[in-house]
Amino acid sequence: MCEKPSERVCPTCSSEQVIRNGSVHNGKPKYQCKSCGRQFVINPTNSPVSEETKHLIDRLLLERISLRGIARVTQVSWSWLQDYVNQKLARTPRQVKVSENPRSKLIVECDEMWSFVDSKKNEVYIWLAIDRNTRQVVGCFIGDRTRKSARKFWESLPAIYQHNAIAYTDFWQAYKTVILPNNHRAVGKETGLTNHVERLNNTFRQRVSRLVRESLSFSKKLNNHIGAIWYFIHGYNAELD
Repeated sequence: MCEKPSERVCPTCSSEQVIRNGSVHNGKPKYQCKSCGRQFVINPTNSPVSEETKHLIDRLLLERISLRGIARVTQVSWSWLQDYVNQKLARTPRQVKVSENPRSKLIVECDEMWSFVDSKKNEVYIWLAIDRNTRQVVGCFIGDRTRKSARKFWESLPAIYQHNAIAYTDFWQAYKTVILPNNHRAVGKETGLTNHVERLNNTFRQRVSRLVRESLSFSKKLNNHIGAIWYFIHGYNAELD
C-alpha cells in the first residue's frame, strides 16, 4: 500500500518537503527531509530505544550478563546493542579522578590478573592498584606482563600516588623497576598485606562476564576488553563513594 501524501512528513521538523531515498534492509522505503536532512522510515518496524531502556542496559553492563543476555532481557536488537556498547566503551575514560588532598597516609595494593582476548593463547594481564583506605581502584593498565606494561601501569596512577604512596606488591620483578625503592614493599600472600586487591580480582571475575575463565562471553577485540574493564572500574568506584 502506498503512503498518503500527508504521511510523508519529517518526524523532526514536520516539513512535507521529503524525497524518496532508497530503502532499508527489509525493503521499506526510506525518505530524506530536504529541510533538515533527517532520514526516516514511515511506520518503522523497530521503534527507537527509550532512555529508560538505555539506563537499564548501562546498569546491566556492570553485572555478569552476556551482551546476548542483555539483548534478550531488554528486547533490543543484537546489532543495535553491540553498536551502543561499542560506542559507550570507546568513550569511557581510561583514568580515575582522586582528591589531591588525601585525609590519611596513602597506601596502595597492586596485583596482576590474567585474562585473554579472542583466544586463551592471547594472554592479556590486568594490572590493578587500589587505595587500601577507600578500597577504590586508583590505577589500571591492560597489556602483557612485561616491564614496559609495569611502567604504563604505574603511570596510570594519579601523580600524588606515584610519588607519595607506600605500594604493596607481590615479588614480580617488574615492580622494582617502576616504584621508588623507599615506597615499595614486596610481600608474600601469607602476610595479608595484599588481601584487598586479591579479593578485588575475585569481584572482577564474579561481575565482569568477559573475565570468567570458562565462558563464551570473552572479548574478541582488545579495545572492547579495555573499555569494559574501565567501565566496570568507574561503576565500582561510584558504588564506594
